[in-house]
Amino acid sequence: MKNFFLIYLVLVFSLGYSQENNRLKLWYNQPSGKTWENALPIGNGFLGAMVYGNVENEIIQLNENTVWSGGPNRNDNPNALAALPEIRKMIFDGKHKDAEKLANQAFISKKSQGQMFQPVGNLNLSFEGHEKYSNYRRELNIENAISKTSYEVDGVTYMREAFVSFSERVIVIHLTANKKGSLSFTANYTSPHKIKNFSVSNSKDLEITGITSDHEGVKSLINFKGITRIKLDNGKLEQTDNSLIVKNANAATIFISIATNFNNYNDVSGNEAKRAADYMNAAYGKSYETLKKKHIAAYQKYFNRVKLDLGTTPAADLPTDERLKNFRNTNDPQFVALYYQYGRYLLISSSQPGGQPANLQGIWNNSLTPAWDSKYTININAEMNYWPAEKTNLSELHQPFLEMVKDLAVTGQETAKTMYGTRGWMAHHNTDIWRATGAVDGAFWGLWTAGGGWASQHLWEHYLYKGDKEFLASIYPVLKGAALFYVDFLVEHPKYKWMVVNPGNSPENAPQAHNGSSLDAGTTMDNQIVYDVFSTTIRAAQILKEDAILIDTLQQLRSRLAPMHVGKHNQLQEWLDDIDDPKDNHRHVSHLYGLFPSNQISAYKTPELFAASKNTLLQRGDVSTGWSMGWKINWWAKLQDGNHAFSLIKNQLTPLGVNSGGGGTYNNLFDAHPPFQIDGNFGCTSGITEMLVQSSDGAIHLLPALADVWPDGSVEGIRARGGFEIVEMKWKNYKLTKLVVKSTLGGNLRLRLPNNLKQKSGAELAMANGENPNPFYFVDETAQAIISEKSNIKPLELKPIILVDIETKKGNVYTFVSK
Repeated sequence: MKNFFLIYLVLVFSLGYSQENNRLKLWYNQPSGKTWENALPIGNGFLGAMVYGNVENEIIQLNENTVWSGGPNRNDNPNALAALPEIRKMIFDGKHKDAEKLANQAFISKKSQGQMFQPVGNLNLSFEGHEKYSNYRRELNIENAISKTSYEVDGVTYMREAFVSFSERVIVIHLTANKKGSLSFTANYTSPHKIKNFSVSNSKDLEITGITSDHEGVKSLINFKGITRIKLDNGKLEQTDNSLIVKNANAATIFISIATNFNNYNDVSGNEAKRAADYMNAAYGKSYETLKKKHIAAYQKYFNRVKLDLGTTPAADLPTDERLKNFRNTNDPQFVALYYQYGRYLLISSSQPGGQPANLQGIWNNSLTPAWDSKYTININAEMNYWPAEKTNLSELHQPFLEMVKDLAVTGQETAKTMYGTRGWMAHHNTDIWRATGAVDGAFWGLWTAGGGWASQHLWEHYLYKGDKEFLASIYPVLKGAALFYVDFLVEHPKYKWMVVNPGNSPENAPQAHNGSSLDAGTTMDNQIVYDVFSTTIRAAQILKEDAILIDTLQQLRSRLAPMHVGKHNQLQEWLDDIDDPKDNHRHVSHLYGLFPSNQISAYKTPELFAASKNTLLQRGDVSTGWSMGWKINWWAKLQDGNHAFSLIKNQLTPLGVNSGGGGTYNNLFDAHPPFQIDGNFGCTSGITEMLVQSSDGAIHLLPALADVWPDGSVEGIRARGGFEIVEMKWKNYKLTKLVVKSTLGGNLRLRLPNNLKQKSGAELAMANGENPNPFYFVDETAQAIISEKSNIKPLELKPIILVDIETKKGNVYTFVSK
């Protein structure tokens, strides 16, 4: 019996240690081989790398955030303005397909359809004699942003660590062997670019220079330069014309710097060679341990802000690819926490202040011609990338996207004037590093005028979380410009007399009633975005005491916008007319924008629209492309259905190919559209947050959509609007047991609770009445829905909640415990 007990203790200790050791790691017991989606991503917002972990022939695939095809250009179609009246008339007359045909000629760009994000190339490391190996493991530790590969050959253990430094502008790879003089390898570059050169300088720097691709008539003006320099512990460093050879070293540290001549979307006069050399020289003199320590500290400044514990089971002890394979049929709550934090890791690694926004693939791409050019699709995907930014305590990382919106507000002025004859600014459904705002890819997809309007709402969201009036004043012209575009662009619907967008569409979907054309007037999503653009501009102007006349204009126009409709199938109508097909399972469910990320549809203020949103989701189905399932997790969380949201998480965390007709997840946990699109990763991280904390509907709602499989847990560091931080939240048996909230701005703290709490001091909490007096929680009143006579829509039965108010002071921390 004693021996059995000792064995039990050893097993428990070993399992517990292993799980804790692997808690925030992706790890595998085989190399990536030739499959890019098996490799592990590292990055610092400026540089990205994919580490394959191959033993004999290692590949480090390299990206730099400004390596894009083409150069400064515009892609407006000057024929649009003359054709606009005719297209509007065709749509109002029901000739949608004719309107689409004319729009393809007059609106869609005859120039660039958008430029491409491109790779730099590969650094290849060849290890002769390492074909037969054992004890292999590779991992990505997302707690310190370091990749590690280890294996054994002939009794010698080899280790490689790699990271993209958050304190320097270099990639660092450290190679060791536990037997002196055992490390030998050859390093060389390869690149898919047509114009490139590989060389070794007199100082034994391995260099790559190149020019990105010309594309769609736009000549490339981007030059890039990469430098690899190796620091040895003993051994010899030899060279050929295009490679470096390390012989019999104890250890080696490889430094990689990459730079381009890109300054901004209108200036490519930088010196890529000097930049690359400066980055290299600034880092090379530091020891590996110093670089590693500084990197971890700079990274963890962001990552450590949020912690999530949903429990752990023995399933967490398996390699990541096996956990992914098993997840749908196994209780593995820690895998959800890992995936959640992986989303935060990817955002930290692909979006840093001063850099470019995370694109369709973040910052990781190995193809000269990636899917959808790996650019910025702003009819959902680019916005979804930044849904986790504010709420998961990564507000600074929102900055690259916010800066892009400011750029679009400049380039989009010419598009608004040239193509639509309006004031203000606008953008269509796609943009790139050159901040193109013309309509691309065909009228079916591209003639959508709300890209700028939607993207501008991120500026307002940033303000709602941070409360910085100086920031609000600086971005007010952008909000105002987005509103002025719609002031001039809206037209009266001849039948309904509402003010509508024409031409517009509901992104990438088309009803059969319109003969498969996507163009229409007054689609639900267009109406919702215009409503938000007007509302946020009104609120910003009121706060800043600006533009009283404009406020009046916007209020009047907003009152004339088309309201939302509940159709004959008890659905939220996608179009003004009741033509939705309940069997339509299209990946875009754009008309639910009003439910999330907007807050025009509320469980408590618009119950019929809330119920109709649920019916729409049920009709559309669950399994879809990866990013679509990510969005659906957020919707089901807003619908307060944690079990359905978790069902979508299971669908998303399913190996690609298992979901019939849908996406899933690759072995390295990249989201699969397919192919890889990073937005699904970010969408799921946002959705998990929304299951635990929401702050968009007049209060901070705690545990609004807790799944049954997470009865106990805790989260730390989630942010809410109005400058509130959930310092700590614990629950047991689905009930809150502890809550700690920090108020960084002061003001009323309204909590929507699943069970009674009291202040730690013992004081009872005051029940809330009326509207929340905290201005950051002001919610505009949604227009009364129009409900079909054929509908029998009924409000949903909601979980009971307790609504309380606590007056807070700036900088104070408030602790609550279960009553």
